[in-house]
Amino acid sequence: MKITDIRTFVVGNPPPQAGGRYFIFVKLTTNGGVVGYGEAYSASFGPKVTAAMIEDVAERYLIGRDPHDIESFFRRAYSSGFTQRPDIAMMGCVSALETACWDIIGKEAGKPVYKLLGGQVHEALRSYTYLYPDSGSVYPGEAENAERNVYNDPDLAAAAATACVRQGFTAVKFDPAGPYTAFDGHQPRLQDIDLSVRMVKAVREAVGTSADILFGTHGQFTAAGALRMAKAIEPYDPLWFEEPVPPDMPEVMAEVARGTSIPIATGERLATKWEFARVIDHRAAAVLQPNLGRSGGILETKKIAAMAEAHHVQIAPHCYCGPIVAAANIQLAVTLPNFLILESIKTWDGFHAKLLKKKIEWQDGYVIPSKEPGLGVELDEAVAEAHPWEGDKLHLEMAPDPLL
Repeated sequence: MKITDIRTFVVGNPPPQAGGRYFIFVKLTTNGGVVGYGEAYSASFGPKVTAAMIEDVAERYLIGRDPHDIESFFRRAYSSGFTQRPDIAMMGCVSALETACWDIIGKEAGKPVYKLLGGQVHEALRSYTYLYPDSGSVYPGEAENAERNVYNDPDLAAAAATACVRQGFTAVKFDPAGPYTAFDGHQPRLQDIDLSVRMVKAVREAVGTSADILFGTHGQFTAAGALRMAKAIEPYDPLWFEEPVPPDMPEVMAEVARGTSIPIATGERLATKWEFARVIDHRAAAVLQPNLGRSGGILETKKIAAMAEAHHVQIAPHCYCGPIVAAANIQLAVTLPNFLILESIKTWDGFHAKLLKKKIEWQDGYVIPSKEPGLGVELDEAVAEAHPWEGDKLHLEMAPDPLL
């Protein structure tokens, strides 16, 4: 079996853009006509540039080769151009292509990918969702300049959390901690601490013990600033404080972990076993959040999870992207003894469902793993083609100027 063809799709995500502005999908085809799909979570460059990068990586290291040879592909791509170091742009490409290879491998074997990774540990996967506005698209970092919404209004956040609990969710995430900029970390402003406390308090009072609170941030703070924020919200017992400081120095994140009773979670912006190993070695987080569209792919993230398991660290796969990454997250999470919780984009309805020939199954707060071969999902290419991305913004963007 050989990979003979590659195609990429850059798909615009219609409003309210839950999961990001666009999705980057890849399709691999073998000489036997078997198709596999993958997705990149990559935002360093424009998506069409990223799609071209994925095609370049495939042409150099995958076309004409057996998709089963995951380790060889990873090492060749990881070492491309005399690099041999974590590179989130390259790992976005690798993750998409590697996931598509696993989709092919599973289809050839007639098994879900999880059956080829050690088998099924979990019959269902506990999931959480962000609190999303009812309409329109407000990115958390822009919330303070927007009209009343679930990111800046305690009453609206509490109502949204209550609605999620009624749907069946037992955990919700929101990030009211203020803007994040290219010049972070910074000290939280008093108004940011005050709003965060009021938001967390309102949600806790609304949901009681029926749901965990996941306090999201985007690496905004210095360690000292993060500890001030953590102290203020500790009385409401969040399940985690997400990425309290920038991701480049796990030693600094470890200072926060030692200084608060709230578990620290991180990993959205990390790639490969080497970056996650530093987090584990420094005891910087109790929960790792690899995103399988960036972390290095399914096998690489299985290794990350194994390292975490050996240190009693849990895994909560991150997903602020499209449904193919979601499917890869599910395939891996099912196999993990140290799985904690899975990020859902609401209940996988809306555009995420339209992009798939059969939607991801969600019941009463849990994702139900597919028993179909491969990833268990199929991209509806007609829908993808009908929604090309034409914008010039990146998937996520930080404010370009220092916080005043």
